[in-house]
Amino acid sequence: MRELKKGIYEIGALDPTLRVFDIIMTADYGTSYNSYLVKGEKKTALIEACHSKFYDQYLDHIRAICDPKDIDTIVLNHNEPDHTGAMARLLLEVGDATVYTTQSGALFIKAITNDPKIKIQIVRDGDILDLGGKTLQFVTAPFLHWPDSMFTYIKEDEVVFTCDFLGSHYCEPYLYDHKIQDTNAFDHAFKNYYTAIFDPFKPYVLKGLLKLDALTFDMVLPSHGPVLTKGENGQLDQALANYLAWSTIIPREKKCIPIFYTSAYGHTQALAESLAQGVRETVDAEVVTYDIIKHDMAELAHIINHCDGFGIGSPTINRDAVKPVWDLINTIDAINCGKRPFVAFGSYGWSGEGVANLTQRLVGLKCKPIDAGFRNIFTPTEDDLSAIKLLGVALATAVIN
Repeated sequence: MRELKKGIYEIGALDPTLRVFDIIMTADYGTSYNSYLVKGEKKTALIEACHSKFYDQYLDHIRAICDPKDIDTIVLNHNEPDHTGAMARLLLEVGDATVYTTQSGALFIKAITNDPKIKIQIVRDGDILDLGGKTLQFVTAPFLHWPDSMFTYIKEDEVVFTCDFLGSHYCEPYLYDHKIQDTNAFDHAFKNYYTAIFDPFKPYVLKGLLKLDALTFDMVLPSHGPVLTKGENGQLDQALANYLAWSTIIPREKKCIPIFYTSAYGHTQALAESLAQGVRETVDAEVVTYDIIKHDMAELAHIINHCDGFGIGSPTINRDAVKPVWDLINTIDAINCGKRPFVAFGSYGWSGEGVANLTQRLVGLKCKPIDAGFRNIFTPTEDDLSAIKLLGVALATAVIN
């Protein structure tokens, strides 16, 4: 428990041993579950709650500042269970508190707590709540990174609570950014957090930055990671600049049409090269073939998520495509890949279901298939290579049209 500014306290929990967050996201440096208590002259507000596994510690932190029953206001900027998992038990402790959240947030918190008696006040952009000497202003920020997301701003103290926005899975015992001991590790964690959470929502990030630009503040209080500050050794200005740079899409001079594959004996590789040749002969584009097992998966994930169309090939083993190809597909940004043209292809020996399975999965992600894909038995013939080359022509045509 630490006082950040007069009457504003950080009361969350540290989780330094965490290494995987929400199943798929790495957290090499642990994380924190930040929550804040704001004491006004008339009201006491809790901003964000906490992960359920830290409830007892969390309640102790509250009690170190006030009686939990003195809390009459709970602000939930975002209702994912890492922020609200403790809410069901907390509501029993605080008594007659009103939860302030967005329209979609109200639906989420009801489903998370399963509490039919929960008192909810739905807020809209620009709504304010006077705590007495501290005025909460609610700033809606949808899809940063859920539909319910918002910021909460206190003008008198020049602080803004941004929930996941500008956060990081980074845990040191020091609360402030200017006390970080391993700045290189923090920089890595900060970028990794952005990539995993906000990269699919670049247009919304830019809108969120514009909303923050309209506010005057010298401190950002996120729900994970260190508090960000301005001034000497503060990270806030750089963090804002990074979000702007990472979210600004710079148009490419050429279309990008990569071809990804794995190949046990070179047969699927031969198909990949012919597919690429068909693309190159049709359009002046960046066309590179990638043997998936020879490249870093994070690098390939970035390429497939920022390309204009792609080919993806796999042999069939035990009636399916092979694991490295599925691993790559699992990195696809399902939010922004809709209508992206693709060709699935591969060589097989016994049955050949791999290509159909890849096509079906990518169609499920709303990508646009070029034909039903292409497959051949064992070594591709010249006719096979000519046929898949024509699919390369079709792929390139779909991209430029």
